Amino acid sequence: MANLEPQSISAWFDKKNVFITGGTGYMGKVLIYKLLVSCHNIGKIYVLIRKKKDQDPQTRLVHMIQQEPFKGIKEKDADKLKKIVLIPGDTTAKDLALSTADMERMVQDVNVIFHMAANVKFDLTLKEAVRINTVGTKNVLDFAKKMSNLDVFIHVSTTYCQCEESVLEERNYPAPMEPQTVMDIVNNLKDDVLLAMTPKLLEGQPNTYAFSKALSEDLVQRSGLRAGIARPSIVVASLNEPMPGWVDNVNGPTGLLIAAGKGVLRTMLMEGKYLIRVIPCDLAINAIIGLAWKIGIEKPKEPIYMNVTTGSENPITWENSINIGRKLTEIYPFTGILWYPGGSPTTSKFYHWTRRALFQLLPAYLLDIVIALSGNKPFLVHIQHRISAGLEIVQYYTTKEWMFRNDRLKELQNELNSSDRNEFLMDPAVLNWDDYLVRYILGIRLHYLKDDPSTLPRARKVIKYLYYADWVVKIGMTLLFLWFVYSWINPVTELTTTTFEINEI
Repeated sequence: MANLEPQSISAWFDKKNVFITGGTGYMGKVLIYKLLVSCHNIGKIYVLIRKKKDQDPQTRLVHMIQQEPFKGIKEKDADKLKKIVLIPGDTTAKDLALSTADMERMVQDVNVIFHMAANVKFDLTLKEAVRINTVGTKNVLDFAKKMSNLDVFIHVSTTYCQCEESVLEERNYPAPMEPQTVMDIVNNLKDDVLLAMTPKLLEGQPNTYAFSKALSEDLVQRSGLRAGIARPSIVVASLNEPMPGWVDNVNGPTGLLIAAGKGVLRTMLMEGKYLIRVIPCDLAINAIIGLAWKIGIEKPKEPIYMNVTTGSENPITWENSINIGRKLTEIYPFTGILWYPGGSPTTSKFYHWTRRALFQLLPAYLLDIVIALSGNKPFLVHIQHRISAGLEIVQYYTTKEWMFRNDRLKELQNELNSSDRNEFLMDPAVLNWDDYLVRYILGIRLHYLKDDPSTLPRARKVIKYLYYADWVVKIGMTLLFLWFVYSWINPVTELTTTTFEINEI
């Protein structure tokens, strides 16, 4: 008797209603897109959207649908977008600040929850990080427990939730403190007292983001829900979907690539031989959807943890990625380059700060003076201070190395039927880093910087001119340095000769 292939992911999602928090974020958009295009008979996709600044939830949803990746769906099959249902609300509020009608509807309708809402900034105060990431998770869990037809709860965490562990296993790590205790502390203490206590409360975690995500995992572990916890590593531009190289933010390596490619970042503290643990956004989303399918099929009594990241089967080091990226930013240069891209990473703090002073700060101050004298507003020193603040946070991750087990990701791929392995590609071993980084650079140009492909010929001419200008400046600075050395030595020689002549007389 022939072995029957497992039920497809699309078939499992047939007529199931999904609730998504964080749907307006980078990964959230790709999740909604993928559910719409690959789970053909999916039911409603309820998307929780809060009011932000002067935009109400409805305006934010309309704006989102008009942009990529939904613009393509709208042009091909606009009816699919009708499955997206706006739910005005806020994860940081009790009962998610839902209207009575929305609450009653979702309590009955929702079968799958993807909780992705989080603030990924590393420099939030502890109060803000816990309020958004931990209290937000608690509120979503409390609401999920009221749902009578809920099959699966997926919580999206991060592989960097236990930074004191050199090897991250795919299992539960009890939080260093009771999550409720921490929530009570941040809610009751004054800001100045809490700020003073923060280093002690973090207990070895590098920042409030990692700490708040560790607490959130603990809440999911104790929830009693049929749950999965997905831990993506550094999420970068897509490999294939919604289009190759799609990215709409400057988080992580994307911001570094832009700063280096525009010539304003020329040094960085980094251990080049360490592996960079990145995962393209679409591969991560496919794995998260696959985890929901797995939870729904197996109905586990305890949460299943899955590290969504590249492993030892297809590694790339920081050094290799920088070398490839440097070549590609010369072949596919950005527009608006301020200077020829150059520099390199180092493990020496003294060398790093010296180069930063000479090749980043000094030119920024000099050029800002020229810009001010021309009647324009200086901006380069401000950019350098922003880059410096960002690097202070990022360099924790570029000077340390972790091993993330990803056995469950490998197992999940093998559990899918042959069609789903292609439709929901999640295998990082397929990545050809040279080809992928071409997509990444071109994706940054097109989707984030809005550099049309027609700008490439001119950008290549500009970078060629800057190449020669860079060499002229280097040669000039070298000659100036030699002149200073000569000027310092020559007076000494003249003084010695004069003294000798006086003695002879």
